[in-house]
Amino acid sequence: MSDGVLDEAYERLHRTGPEFEGWLSNHGPMAVEALVRHGHQQRVHRWLDNYLGRLDELPRGLHPIDDWRSALGDPKRAGDWLTYFDGQLREHPWRTVLGTWWPRLLPGIAAGATHGVIRVGHAVRALDSADENPLRLAELGQALGYWAARWQPIPGTDHLLAGEQEEPEEPEEPEEPEEPEEPKGSGADDVAAALAGVPRIDDQTGGIRDRLGRLPDVPRWEPALAALRPARSPAEAQRGLTTLVHRAGLDYLRFGHTNPVMLVHAVTAPTAVLRTLPALDRAVWAPSLTAAWAATAAMTSVYAPADGIAPPTVAPATPAEVFARAARHGDEHVVKLADAILDAYAASGDDRLLTAPGYAGQLI
Repeated sequence: MSDGVLDEAYERLHRTGPEFEGWLSNHGPMAVEALVRHGHQQRVHRWLDNYLGRLDELPRGLHPIDDWRSALGDPKRAGDWLTYFDGQLREHPWRTVLGTWWPRLLPGIAAGATHGVIRVGHAVRALDSADENPLRLAELGQALGYWAARWQPIPGTDHLLAGEQEEPEEPEEPEEPEEPEEPKGSGADDVAAALAGVPRIDDQTGGIRDRLGRLPDVPRWEPALAALRPARSPAEAQRGLTTLVHRAGLDYLRFGHTNPVMLVHAVTAPTAVLRTLPALDRAVWAPSLTAAWAATAAMTSVYAPADGIAPPTVAPATPAEVFARAARHGDEHVVKLADAILDAYAASGDDRLLTAPGYAGQLI
């Protein structure tokens, strides 16, 4: 992705903070990356002209990050985390920084309603091309800093995810990832059944923190999390994530009417994890599936109804037309859902998925 429009957009956006109006996430970097990726760079600056006025300035730091454990999940330290990762990415290769921090941040995948990991996924995709430059490195730093500042575990995952929270050592350059072997067996077959078995919280009111806080009171929540068995190999993890995105996209058609914005993240969060896998050591692919599964299950439990509706009828379209319609719509969630759905469609060939962005556009 060599178009300089993305870098110009990053330059404008990096004067703004990762959140605005309290808890709302800055979707700008994610949306513009998707627009450029799909060939709609001519829309980027006009879109930003309308969006930037809503955003806050960069947060100021309090003091440097020293004990990173105690600073995780402290939104008052957002400015400190942004500074910390800016420094790390100036001193070390980005894959090394990502490889060090991914296992530490992964247990807190609910950060910012999963926007921490989603923004990282977009930043990695922009870097994982021939266009590595300071602006794209800065975007990865801001994405990682946001995730760290809003780090939030999903209840019930502590025994499933053991975060590697050790003192940082001098990072070493990771080995180049190998091509995934063809899986001989996969846990992907039970993704649909596991999603179908996710219980719902009784009181689906309030913000995401309130809703996630009700999960421990749901007797079937932890057994439901354990229903998707851990991947036995990196290739199985990759296949499981691919299937998870596919099934979550189809579920959006059944449940999206109840909360069309928040249920987008049941699709985009695992998509971000899947996109990041090639930049990571294969040893963390299996726990990455576990975390992504927990995120999708949690968003389903706290926002989706127990019973879905029949999928809507949306005019058929080619993948290019699907994204073009989302770009014309302009809402950041519609754009990001279209971006994720096109990945799922490319992997599965399931035409039903192509109706999801248009449906979101009707609802949002």
